[in-house]
Amino acid sequence: MDYTLNNIDDILFDQSLDSSQKIDTLLFIDCDMYCNLGTDSTIGERNTVLKNSKKIYRLIRKIDPNIGDTFLRSIDIK
Repeated sequence: MDYTLNNIDDILFDQSLDSSQKIDTLLFIDCDMYCNLGTDSTIGERNTVLKNSKKIYRLIRKIDPNIGDTFLRSIDIK
């Protein structure tokens, strides 16, 4: 199944994916959001991507607390 930002919560309950595949899928969605930002992106668009990244990292924390906490700490440093 192809996941998007709209259905990231479903990744946690997908029985066909193991933990590392779930994390990879979430990180792919996160990467895609940042890749679609450009020099012409507004501050609002950048803030939306940051907010969505935090949501993704919180989901990762439910799968693997160590990895999720590391991502959340690194985003809060900025």
